[in-house]
Amino acid sequence: MKERTLSEWLEYIERVHPKSIELGLDRVLEVKGRLGLSFAGPIVAVAGTNGKGSTCAMLEAILDAAGYRVGLYTSPHLLNYSERVRLNGRPVDAAALCAAFERVEAAREGVPLTYFEFGTLAAWVIFAGLPLDALVLEVGMGGRLDAVNAFDSDCAVLTSIAIDHTDYLGETREAIGREKAGIFRAGRPAIVSDPDPPASVIEHARAIGADLQCIGRDFGYLAGDGQWDFWGRGGRHAGLAVPGLRGAFQLRNASGCLAAFDALAGRLTVGMNEVSKGLASIELPARFQVLPGRPAVVLDVAHNPEAAAVLAQNLADMGRFRQTYAVFGMLRDKDAAGVCQALKGRFDAWFVTALGGERGAGAGRLAEAVRAADAGAEVELFESPRSAFAAATKRAGQNDRIIVFGSFYTVADVMAARAHP
Repeated sequence: MKERTLSEWLEYIERVHPKSIELGLDRVLEVKGRLGLSFAGPIVAVAGTNGKGSTCAMLEAILDAAGYRVGLYTSPHLLNYSERVRLNGRPVDAAALCAAFERVEAAREGVPLTYFEFGTLAAWVIFAGLPLDALVLEVGMGGRLDAVNAFDSDCAVLTSIAIDHTDYLGETREAIGREKAGIFRAGRPAIVSDPDPPASVIEHARAIGADLQCIGRDFGYLAGDGQWDFWGRGGRHAGLAVPGLRGAFQLRNASGCLAAFDALAGRLTVGMNEVSKGLASIELPARFQVLPGRPAVVLDVAHNPEAAAVLAQNLADMGRFRQTYAVFGMLRDKDAAGVCQALKGRFDAWFVTALGGERGAGAGRLAEAVRAADAGAEVELFESPRSAFAAATKRAGQNDRIIVFGSFYTVADVMAARAHP
């Protein structure tokens, strides 16, 4: 039988389960048990609505700077699936992924796994077969019933809790927080970097006996001019390098990382010089990523109202531009009205695009949300992000800027178009 290529495997695992999303741990635990693999080093799991990717990137970069061999599992990817499985910052090669998919396929014995579940188990196969010192696992949309939660973490980090994925997690912060707090473990550190966590998070941590640590109470930071100070159970550390990611909120994420390292001090030793080196080195695509050249182009995967509010603040802090244009596309299960409300008045024109696939929102529906939030706004409709971006680029002058946002899919299509015009 001919071996499948990576693209063939990805097409195959999309068809294995009749639904693209089905929360639950039974299927993953069953196949995980059949694989019979284990990992001896510490595992850090990161959940939350926003800030997960940034937090994971910080943990990875600091561990790498400290000389540890670290594996990172994250999702979704932008251009290549291999971005999801990294070893010390480098994506694994296609051959390793294909071999891991083959092993999962042999072990599942007909158990229907979703695309995310199949990929999570494949990452586990890769990591368990390597001499790594630590793992960082980004939880998917939820927590309690997310495939990543099938793996017991030694430390859980919970970033912000906001309204998103309401069809699966509930319609309130309390309901969503309860689901995401499902990654906590009894007797183990539960680091919460949301400054105002839902009561459900605190209640769940106490109910199971997790070692709850909250920002502002058990750890925190003080921002300075070009540097910052951290305080936590391990003491106070001054003069740290600011993260290489834009936004004052990144200090919350960085504080959560350092609190996690404090909690794991008996198993991972990280010096403050390595912390500064790691934080300063971070480059995370599509998180307010400003591309070189003119007009200025900013890529941001902001896809919910909380992230859109951060985007709005980052735009305000960026300085003055003659005109600012939005290339905007979202999935239909997202709060388009809330996103548009957070960004009203920020753009001189909206280039609204449809997204393909069963979850993509149509351009007409998004245009209605824009006009409802931003009365009188100029709106143009397009069939794809790349066509919307081409129109915005054609119109923009050297002193203008273009903001591409609303979904990983929106940003990915524009990135692909720029890479291969």
